[in-house]
Amino acid sequence: MKFTLSWLKDHLDTEASLDEVVEALTMVGLEVEEVSDPSAPLKPFVVAKIVTADKHPNADKLKLLSVDAGKGPVQVVCGAPNARAGLKGVFALPGVVIPATGDVLEVGTIRGVESRGMMCSERELGLSDEHNGIIELPEDAPIGVSFADYRGGADPVIDISITPNRPDCLGVRGIARDLAARGLGTLKPDPLAPVPGAFASPVPISLTFDGDDTPCPVFAGRVVRGLKNGPSPKWLQDRLKAIGLRPISALVDITNYLTFDRGRPLHVYDADKLTGTIRARLGKTGESLLALDGKTYAVDESMCVIADDAAVLGLGGVMGGETTGSTEATTSVFIESAFFDAGRTARTGRRLGLNSDARFRFERGVDPGFVVAGLELATRMVLDLCGGEASEIVVAGKEPLQNKVIDFPLAEVKRLSGLDLPAETIAGTLEKLGFKVTGGGDNRSVAVPSWRPDVHGKADLVEEVVRIVGLDQVKATALPRIASVSQKVLTPLQIRTRRAKRTLAARGLVEAVTWSFLAKPVAVLFGGGAPELELANPISADMSDMRPSLIPGLVAAVKRNADRGLADLSLFEVGQIFAGDRPQDQSIAATAVREGSAGLAGAGRHWAGSAPAVTAFDAKADALALLDALGVDTSRVQIVRSAPSWFHPGRSGSIQLGPQTVLAHFGELHPAVVEALDAEGPIVAAEVILDRIPVAKAKAGRSKPALALSAFMPVSRDFAFVVDDGIEVAKIIKAVQGADKKLIGSVDVFDIYKGEHVAAGQKSVAIAVTLTPSDRTLTDEDIEKVSKAIIAAVQKATGAALRG
Repeated sequence: MKFTLSWLKDHLDTEASLDEVVEALTMVGLEVEEVSDPSAPLKPFVVAKIVTADKHPNADKLKLLSVDAGKGPVQVVCGAPNARAGLKGVFALPGVVIPATGDVLEVGTIRGVESRGMMCSERELGLSDEHNGIIELPEDAPIGVSFADYRGGADPVIDISITPNRPDCLGVRGIARDLAARGLGTLKPDPLAPVPGAFASPVPISLTFDGDDTPCPVFAGRVVRGLKNGPSPKWLQDRLKAIGLRPISALVDITNYLTFDRGRPLHVYDADKLTGTIRARLGKTGESLLALDGKTYAVDESMCVIADDAAVLGLGGVMGGETTGSTEATTSVFIESAFFDAGRTARTGRRLGLNSDARFRFERGVDPGFVVAGLELATRMVLDLCGGEASEIVVAGKEPLQNKVIDFPLAEVKRLSGLDLPAETIAGTLEKLGFKVTGGGDNRSVAVPSWRPDVHGKADLVEEVVRIVGLDQVKATALPRIASVSQKVLTPLQIRTRRAKRTLAARGLVEAVTWSFLAKPVAVLFGGGAPELELANPISADMSDMRPSLIPGLVAAVKRNADRGLADLSLFEVGQIFAGDRPQDQSIAATAVREGSAGLAGAGRHWAGSAPAVTAFDAKADALALLDALGVDTSRVQIVRSAPSWFHPGRSGSIQLGPQTVLAHFGELHPAVVEALDAEGPIVAAEVILDRIPVAKAKAGRSKPALALSAFMPVSRDFAFVVDDGIEVAKIIKAVQGADKKLIGSVDVFDIYKGEHVAAGQKSVAIAVTLTPSDRTLTDEDIEKVSKAIIAAVQKATGAALRG
């Protein structure tokens, strides 16, 4: 919402400076976005005198001028017919930006003669469309003075941000009312003297709607005949230009002015182009409108239209039609003032992609009590600027006034805001804003004005008082200290999410945030692509489906970095994945992706030895480290081969607590998947589903158990088993651990061998077993007994034989 300082002072009697106005606007909740000086582009231009004006040697229509701008004469080539010796005008030196075109003026050569500047017309300076000659200034204009300073009358333009709940401030008078309530001045009286009708309106009007749904509750209008439509006065044109509107004609400029001055959109029809009765009704399929923007729009049954007996004249609350618009030849007009339903106006504008100042206001809520008064105001301006005589007003329907009254205990101000204000201050503030306060004591009745559709209850009234008195008056008060220790406020899943991010970052991975959407072929590749996960209105074809995994997004991020020279990258993300459209189908996953040589020990080439390429074991380490950090006892988990299809079948696995509780997947991505993602391997990934991790049981106490350390020396023994190549080493380890759970402490694999001395299809697995006695020193017999138990357990579980 833009307005000038002088425009504001038409409604606000104040001596406040621009800075004070800007500060007060912000304090009452009308945030100032920008304050601009419209004369700023004119400051580089100076007043200059033409000393001589001779004929151009090489062109009949050009003149060779000698121009004095206060620093001695300069040579200028000019084609203006009124350029003559002794004339004072506006001069631009080289380097100045011409407002009308945005071009930088340079020293040029015109028909073989050098020109070192330009005498300017009003159109070149953006002052008007006049371009028949250069500007002529009075004889007493001082040479060398900035034209902006000489012209004077700089009127700052203030641009404020209006929230959707404040339609009353989409008019300058509403803004002035807030500032007056703030104490910045006094709201000037608004005498709306009715214009008496000299004759009956020759244009009848009606509302034609079925049922209780009335898109246009009230429609008013009157005819003004015998007028002359021409350019609007300079003051009106200047104000419209200042806020970015182009003056068109007096009639059009009046409606635009009142839209911004009072927040009251109006429309003016050429009465001689109307046929029969003007009706507000719903549109019909097949109808269309050639609007004022020059485009034709199709109308349907959902739209409120204004129509006569011949055709549709306009879209209610959005835009009028071109065929019945006013022109310079217009001598009789019908002025429309109506109230249109906010929701239907918004839907019509969205459906047609049509924006206008009228729609902007109607869809937020125009004052329903200012329909006839706005018509009277527009009539007075038309008569003052264009002449003529007005008919009687015709009205169809009635203004939809709610007459809302709120019971308001004054103590609510202190309860909700902390401000302890006298009753007179509270009531006086509301009355200055247009509310009517009645009653006495601690409870009052407050009648809400028609221009405040956003006020519904007591809390809204408190907000009005606080924003006018000032939020800076609310004293800072410390919260009371609570003696007891507060309970946790984060859920277990929120705690896991934060801990997962810290853990993965500590392992050298960089956090990334990727889109939650994928292209359908990629989603299908990772187990998704179900119809219920397809977006109804995707932002692009490559983002049509909800992601079933975080891996493809991270791989795409790795590829983008690799394409820009950042290879060997490791990324992680903690985010949502989707298996269906039900709440239980949505999970939180923590995913790590490593590419190239981006292992835990570092990446890239080095003189002491380059880092090896990442393997499935790097991904496995990431998954186990993350599970361990999240409280999972990794010694009890099962690692199986059943990884999803997007992993390499021989270099991947899943981590589970049983067939029904799969916690994570890890491994090298399948070569076909890497190729489909247009990436380069090797790429390994680990994905842990945080929702599937069981919640740890609450402990009876907070103290940690006593540290159990053996006072006896541990004993280590090595075993080498020959097993079939397809046997998983995990089975051997599990069998060894089960041989004697009390005595066997740790089991470590230190060698796997295939080749000479080992039969084809078999492998040798060497393990180190540490025995940790708790009550006595082990004897040779004890060690021999445990060794036999280990060998027997491994043989039974895997069919292995002890290597000779």
